[in-house]
Amino acid sequence: MPYYPIFLNLEGRRCIVVGGGEEAASKVRGLLESGARVVVTSGFLEPGLAQLAQRNEVEWVPRAYEPGDLEGAALVIVACSEPEVKRRVAAEARALGVLVNAVDLPACCDFISPALVRRGGLVLAVSTGGRSPALARLLRERLEKEYDAAYGPYVEILGRARRQVLERVPNVEARRAVLHAMARDEAVLDLCRQDSRAEAEERLMRLLDDAVTAGGGRP
Repeated sequence: MPYYPIFLNLEGRRCIVVGGGEEAASKVRGLLESGARVVVTSGFLEPGLAQLAQRNEVEWVPRAYEPGDLEGAALVIVACSEPEVKRRVAAEARALGVLVNAVDLPACCDFISPALVRRGGLVLAVSTGGRSPALARLLRERLEKEYDAAYGPYVEILGRARRQVLERVPNVEARRAVLHAMARDEAVLDLCRQDSRAEAEERLMRLLDDAVTAGGGRP
């Protein structure tokens, strides 16, 4: 089945995870990283989830799923072990127009979750469309090595520099040229790896100043 790749904005939105085991915990962590307001419905919680509930980072409904639990949800993930529960949750979700993912039950999924590499604002997603999750994990591990932790601050610095470019370089072609030059300058990434972020930003600002001096923008 071909899937349409998409990144969802779940900031502050109610997302429900049915299940309290390790698989559910993995899904909950991903939702929290996306800023979602997470509700976990399960009669038990594995230790990590229990800690999140104790810190009020997730809302815990300490019982099995019941019809009506999905009201107001933007998305639901069913990570319990009972196929019949997955089918019932999926049926209610679809009746309400709520996106649903039932782990290991493709017929009850509106979407699948890719293998992810997160480096701050940089998110790399890998999917085989459910054909080989093992290969997706292998590729993710390779990407984790290639795109190290320095990419987190690197992307943030590029984002701040981009805002300056948009303010100071009104010409579209000149703007595109300086943005591409910034992204291609590997010395900036090297400075981030050395934890020299101020120097990295200064280097990008010099590129911008050079572009402005060349007539592509305003000081």
